[in-house]
Amino acid sequence: MSQQQQPRPQESLDGDVVSLHGNLAEKTKDAATVSVENEAVTGQTQKSGAPTAEGEQGLNVAVAETGSPARRMVAESIAGQMAGQISQRVPIQPMTAPATFQHGGSSGGGITIGEALEATALTAGQKIVEWSDAAAIQAAEVRATGRTTITPGGVAAAAQSAATLNARTLRDEDKKKLADILTDATSKLPADRPATRKDAEGVTGAEMRNDPFLTTHPAGVSASIAAAARLNQQNSFK
Repeated sequence: MSQQQQPRPQESLDGDVVSLHGNLAEKTKDAATVSVENEAVTGQTQKSGAPTAEGEQGLNVAVAETGSPARRMVAESIAGQMAGQISQRVPIQPMTAPATFQHGGSSGGGITIGEALEATALTAGQKIVEWSDAAAIQAAEVRATGRTTITPGGVAAAAQSAATLNARTLRDEDKKKLADILTDATSKLPADRPATRKDAEGVTGAEMRNDPFLTTHPAGVSASIAAAARLNQQNSFK
């Protein structure tokens, strides 16, 4: 009698080799269990003879998905034994542009820097204002107005004041948030213009240089300016 052929290791979409051992105790609570016939699981027709108990009742197959936002693990178990485990990369979905960005800006000539600042009040409005935020807002203002200094009583001055106050405030609930500064930002700018790639680079650099970890907030000021500049550039080729 020939020996039963062992299942061959398979490869996932990104080349990771499938693991062929394990147990169901490691599966997550969201494992979905389905019952299928023996032929559907093995891909082979059962030979003549008395059917096995499993063949009569169907094999218990459990499939579980776990992992991070960027990687998904799919594990399958048959009759209590691990049949395979596949690792797949999951594409990260891009952040949806704020409503102000959907129609190319209110002016019709592109999304302005002021509109991008207002969008930040929607995407990260509850973020506490820090020095990195104040620096990014200042960089955005001077590019919108074309001046080398900030406007007294403008959005950049308000951001610097908020960052200074927050540094002295103990309770987070008492600290100023981005929404407090950037709501109606366009009305606080003496001049405004559509955001460009160079604007995005300048604002991003200002935010990073003033962050203790040299990073930017994923939905913060520089992210909004970059999104506006990217959409403006795309619309210019239409």
